[in-house]
Amino acid sequence: MCGITGWVSFDRDLTTEATTLHAMTETMACRGPDDRGTWSEGPAALGHRRLAIIDLPGGRQPMSLDTPEGTLAMVYSGEAYNFTELRRELEGRGHRFRTDSDTEVVLHGYLEWGDAVAERLNGMYAFAVWDGRHDKLVMIRDRMGIKPFYYYPTPDGVLFGSEPKAVLANPLARRRITLDGLRELLVMIKTPGHGIWDGMREVEPGTVVTVDRSGLSTRVYWRLTTRPHTDDRDTTIATVRSLLDDIVRRQLVADVPRCTLLSGGLDSSAMTAIAARQLAEQGEQVRSFAVDFVGQADNFVADELRGTPDTPFVHDVAKLADTDHQDIVLDAQSLADPAVRERVIRARDLPAGFGDMDASLLLLFRAIREKSTVALSGESADEVFGGYLQFFDEEARRADTFPWLVGMSRHMGDDTDVLRADFTKSLDLEGYVADGYRTAVAGIDRLDGESDFEYRMRQMGHLHLTRFVRALLDRKDRMSMAVGLEVRVPFCDHRLVEYVYNAPWALKSFDGREKSLLREAAADVLPRSVYDRVKSPYPSTQDPQYARALQEQAKELLSRPSHRVFDLVDRDRLRQAAEREAPVCTQAARRGLERTLDLARWLEVYDPEVVLS
Repeated sequence: MCGITGWVSFDRDLTTEATTLHAMTETMACRGPDDRGTWSEGPAALGHRRLAIIDLPGGRQPMSLDTPEGTLAMVYSGEAYNFTELRRELEGRGHRFRTDSDTEVVLHGYLEWGDAVAERLNGMYAFAVWDGRHDKLVMIRDRMGIKPFYYYPTPDGVLFGSEPKAVLANPLARRRITLDGLRELLVMIKTPGHGIWDGMREVEPGTVVTVDRSGLSTRVYWRLTTRPHTDDRDTTIATVRSLLDDIVRRQLVADVPRCTLLSGGLDSSAMTAIAARQLAEQGEQVRSFAVDFVGQADNFVADELRGTPDTPFVHDVAKLADTDHQDIVLDAQSLADPAVRERVIRARDLPAGFGDMDASLLLLFRAIREKSTVALSGESADEVFGGYLQFFDEEARRADTFPWLVGMSRHMGDDTDVLRADFTKSLDLEGYVADGYRTAVAGIDRLDGESDFEYRMRQMGHLHLTRFVRALLDRKDRMSMAVGLEVRVPFCDHRLVEYVYNAPWALKSFDGREKSLLREAAADVLPRSVYDRVKSPYPSTQDPQYARALQEQAKELLSRPSHRVFDLVDRDRLRQAAEREAPVCTQAARRGLERTLDLARWLEVYDPEVVLS
């Protein structure tokens, strides 16, 4: 896992731009604390920061390969879990390797198959190849969008990077955000390709972007497609388990310490238990980590989203699977610490609005990094298997919008209520969401004879797998890489995603519950308590001291009436949220405080040009 960046300028010699390339590369030192490297030749310059996972001495980058027609040079972030099979195939075709790294396999794969190498990869990856044979840059991103990848077209080429900060370090990129970018920032719909910063784009998942002297072109090599599912229930359950066994086995491969993220929910418990069984066969014990909050277990109050605290279920799994387990217990002061807030914003480059859930994830990962370099996560199982409440909510099923927005509005309130009325009117978030939804559902194919209900459930699954999960994957990548931790996501393996997506909803929920297929596929390794547990989302602190800390910080901000945040935020509404009694500080008010403080710190740290017209 690493950070990549680069610059192609067909009108200049970039070997003279070492200072700028260095600045772009160093923005991602946290993503790659183990090594750094740069490469330049004529119109191309590449930079790399490395987190060494496989072949620690041999996988240095940028990696180049000389051919009679010109040089190939590559920067690569991620992991190809099938690189050993690809290496054997390439060796059979006459390729010779100098290292044991997956990076070199991908580079030789490009030499052999061109950008079609993407179709052969199983993994999470974002990489760029400068092809000196044809004077072109080829940028490729994994199918599910696990690894981030941004680019910024220029008049004579392109800038790119794992994160916006790498691109913004180049003087050609403006730190500018318009109403369109603010709309995307404020609603959780994750429009494919949208980079939020003005002029910036994302390489879309499953896509190849090529830049040469004639301009920029794209090719989609993978998309989530509709196919008939003919397997019966028992065969489907067995196939899911077989895929999970293979996926986890592949993703446990590393030359550094590994662990699992364990929440006590079905997803992370199944993954942890399978990993524990596989490592036990090799005489190893899996290490697991969970997040908790001071006093949460003793003072937990159930609500519509979270019926039970995580810790008892975590411990049931750790005991049954015999993991080397540790709870990471966080307090309200740490979660509300302005320094942590700034670290989150610097990691994400934007005020993303996840509040204490971002802060707790960062602090959890920082603690894990002291003992492990690679962690396996249960992220995306809810999207794959249909685990969220909205899949069972009649209002969400009928809604002519992104289904998760229905529940978020009902359970968490609207954190945009704190914004100025004139700003809100200019944003027209309702129209933006409606346009985005129409575009999103337009390309979802329907099977012949598929009922209206089954097609609606297919739409809901598709929307979660192509929009919602990408926001969560980006969050997890940014928080983990901010501390140099590689997080792998077994449930994002495209083979599993394709297979389960096409299983009809009647099969995914055959027992009337969420994630029926996953529950039965992992039944033999789960404690009964987890098998019977109802879905509970990522935990959020209930400590009133956290809300009080936010209110005090908001009052301090209100004492600075000239702060730029008040171009966006209504002072009176912020004051009301700051003065509300903390024990009855509503979820919406708390989220409004978090949103405001995030915006304020982002304006201070990035000093962006904000265009509101």
